[in-house]
Amino acid sequence: MLTKPFKDISKCSSNRKMVGTKVGFIGLGAMGSGIALNLLKCGCSLVVNDINRNTAGPHLEAGAVWADSPREVAEASEVIFTSLPGPREVEDVALGKQGILEGVSPEKVYFDLSTISPMAIRRIHNMFLGKGVHVFDAPVSTRGVPGDKLAAIWVGGDKAIYEKYKHVLDVMADKPIYIGPIGAGSVAKLVHNCSTFMIYQALAETFTMGVKAGLDPLTLWKAVREGGAGRRRTFDALAVRLLPSPLCPPGFALKLAMKDAALAVEVGRELKVPMRLANLTLEEFTEAFNRGWGDCDYDSFMFLQEERSGVRVRAPRKKIQEVLENDE
Repeated sequence: MLTKPFKDISKCSSNRKMVGTKVGFIGLGAMGSGIALNLLKCGCSLVVNDINRNTAGPHLEAGAVWADSPREVAEASEVIFTSLPGPREVEDVALGKQGILEGVSPEKVYFDLSTISPMAIRRIHNMFLGKGVHVFDAPVSTRGVPGDKLAAIWVGGDKAIYEKYKHVLDVMADKPIYIGPIGAGSVAKLVHNCSTFMIYQALAETFTMGVKAGLDPLTLWKAVREGGAGRRRTFDALAVRLLPSPLCPPGFALKLAMKDAALAVEVGRELKVPMRLANLTLEEFTEAFNRGWGDCDYDSFMFLQEERSGVRVRAPRKKIQEVLENDE
């Protein structure tokens, strides 16, 4: 049963196109919560659902309506979003009992913001086609600041329908990017994430070599930042990861990174594309996960390379900040 909102969201008119748009949002976790709140700020009529109702408190206070199931969300919405941990959860919410498929009707639109495999979203897409519903894979990239506008949304699906609802995506991210047919958004996200993971793996290897060869970690980091790649700030990620400590509070949990790397490897296998570094990275993630680091930040796998090398790659946070603040 739908729960009435605490206040009338229609009074919010910060975005004229959004006012009156009936949006459903399922999944109010670390990622979805901020996205849903930003949608409310821009004037839509929002219906929400999560496996844990307590997560919806801020949204209900801001004017959202609670629905008891994904089916009720779909029944009450024109456009539906899910932001969920992985393929199993997406399939359960989309296709399961009291799921989205049971509540949709022709011409409704469903965007999945989760990171899942292109094969999985294509299966879901094909199931929804039978009811005349447009499905999009639309995985996201964050700025790393909770509640901030997303950096990008990579979208796969029908381009004409995408253009019709792009104004909704615009309030969620700086860069909604149409990639191609269904599944294309997921491929782009996996390329982005798995490339990032592999770059950090390479940096862990080279920096342990450099430090073991006698260089000070901070001096080495400052030096490589002035090279060709360094001037593109490729190495700035080290300022928040390897140099201070890989076990900083998780921005992206290892267990989720392992899932994304596994999905990228699966796509490579499906397409018969060799993924040597991706497989190696997945092996590193799996070993780190088996150490009990699944809920730590994904860069905790760097400890493994340090153990093998017998060296620690560290620099004081204060000194790192001084380097960043003194950039010309």
